[in-house]
Amino acid sequence: MPRNDGRRNDQIRPVTLIPNYIIYPEGSVLITAGKTKVLCNVTIEEEVPAWKKKSNLSSGWVTAEYAMLPRATHTRSRRETHGLGGRSQEIRRLIGRSLRASVNLEELGPRTCIIDCDVIQADGGTRTAAITGGYVALTLALQNLVERGAVSSDVFASPVAAISVGMLNGQALLDLCYEEDSAVDVDVNVVMNAKGEFIEVQGTAEGATFSREALDTMLDFAALGIEELLHIQQGLLSPLG
Repeated sequence: MPRNDGRRNDQIRPVTLIPNYIIYPEGSVLITAGKTKVLCNVTIEEEVPAWKKKSNLSSGWVTAEYAMLPRATHTRSRRETHGLGGRSQEIRRLIGRSLRASVNLEELGPRTCIIDCDVIQADGGTRTAAITGGYVALTLALQNLVERGAVSSDVFASPVAAISVGMLNGQALLDLCYEEDSAVDVDVNVVMNAKGEFIEVQGTAEGATFSREALDTMLDFAALGIEELLHIQQGLLSPLG
């Protein structure tokens, strides 16, 4: 079954990463994945959350926030001015968990890295794009600390990227756009590091149950896509670092 944009089933959308998109944050990246655009900005604060202070822990912390602009989608959505919705809370926690896996928190010291991920245009895969772009923005911010001698290069654990995959009419599809995401029978988000290890797998049977064989196929597709995303990330970061 041909995809609406002509991609192969195991092919990711075109991805671009624009570093230092905003001049004020410690790290900033605009990631574009197909028609999805997410702005990722990193702020580093020289303190840790109160609960870490109370625990007398010397390690740092990485957390994230996620929001979608009102006209990032086909119709306007309300700003979340009176508390976060369940979806936004879930996604910001996912981003935070994923990006913490890319950092040695003990080497970070008593600092907090806050990654603000703002979706300016949504066409599926916003949470996975936020993780992939957020990793690059976080790395840029931490590289500045390393260059200043504030932290050791051991602060870097392993690169991290994420992608979506699904099943539609018995076929696995990698990197779902909105039309595909709204139609698939199974929807899975996968986060992995450069060691080939899984950080998180979120899978849901939307319209039909799925077999172990189908899951294995989707994970294989995701691993291929994430390998390509990691290559794109390093292609940007290596010349800068």
